[in-house]
Amino acid sequence: MQSTQNCSEQISKLKTALKEVDSVLIGAGAGLSTSAGFTYSGDRFFKYFADFHEKYGISDMYSGGFYSYATLEEFWAWWSRHILYNRYTESQKPVYSDLYELVKDKDYFVLTTNVDHCFQKSGFDKQRLFYAQGDYGLLQCSVPCHNSTYDNEELVRKMVAEQKDMKIPSELIPRCPICGKPMTTNLRCDDRFVEDEGWYAAYDRYVSFVKAHERGRILYLELGVGGNTPAIIKYPFWQLTNQNPSATYACINKGEAECPPQISKQSIIINADIGDVLEELSEK
Repeated sequence: MQSTQNCSEQISKLKTALKEVDSVLIGAGAGLSTSAGFTYSGDRFFKYFADFHEKYGISDMYSGGFYSYATLEEFWAWWSRHILYNRYTESQKPVYSDLYELVKDKDYFVLTTNVDHCFQKSGFDKQRLFYAQGDYGLLQCSVPCHNSTYDNEELVRKMVAEQKDMKIPSELIPRCPICGKPMTTNLRCDDRFVEDEGWYAAYDRYVSFVKAHERGRILYLELGVGGNTPAIIKYPFWQLTNQNPSATYACINKGEAECPPQISKQSIIINADIGDVLEELSEK
């Protein structure tokens, strides 16, 4: 793997690439939202989940989402807060809006494993987004008995407002309108994840974009993608770059910025905070 030594030089190369390419495919992982202020541990975690930490020893939002709560009332007390503060709360830093300003006049598309809706909230065109791993803002049947999803904002806000002692009122537990079983979050954590009509439509648009830009001057811009699910964004971006001599691959990720040697001459690797880099690009 090749990593960067001169961050300033790499940022200048990325600035030039953004000007010269005809299209941009953004691949975004959790690191992008972390840079925007959506941290899952530390002070922000304790601000919203100190009671869960005290009772169960949970130390971050990620692990708390996998905890086996004894009741659905407690499960939804956790998840309603998790969803409210990570889906329906504005970001603390203008990272997503800075990114939008950089690509809004380009032929762009976004592939992301993030589920927090930050792209749409920052002005990105819904028709140019593919949320591969789901959306905090949607519910699905837990079975699932059918492949539909349901908006949850009104219910989530009510759950947070009315919960007491780390439990929501039983009557607020969401149940499937078809089979009556409990509903759950529309997140890809097992083989019960629902891919609804909207998911498939977005997937088709993503595939069409990739095929239409297999050749020509395209920038594959990878932001905050770690090693958790590399097969969704990282590996395809490397392969697409390797297959197209006119393509440029850029990776911005503090502590995890790298590329294989086969595409090093086509790559821009920046080991730095994404928000800082985007701010510098915007200033330039």
